[in-house]
Amino acid sequence: MTSLLNLLLLVFGLLLSACTVVQPWERGNLAKPQMALDPYPLQSALRVHNYGSREASAGGNSAQGGGCGCY
Repeated sequence: MTSLLNLLLLVFGLLLSACTVVQPWERGNLAKPQMALDPYPLQSALRVHNYGSREASAGGNSAQGGGCGCY
């Protein structure tokens, strides 16, 4: 029981050490296009629109393939 508690405290300590305050002059580095979760938002939006138009549905974009087998 104590080894599990020690392990949890170690993991929590490691996770907590990753938290930091970002200074205003450092925020420009985080705003670069390379840091975006989706580097091509317009292309992704167009792909979702085309997929929804083909399938006559909305949402469910995580699955690959369409009902007609054309994707």
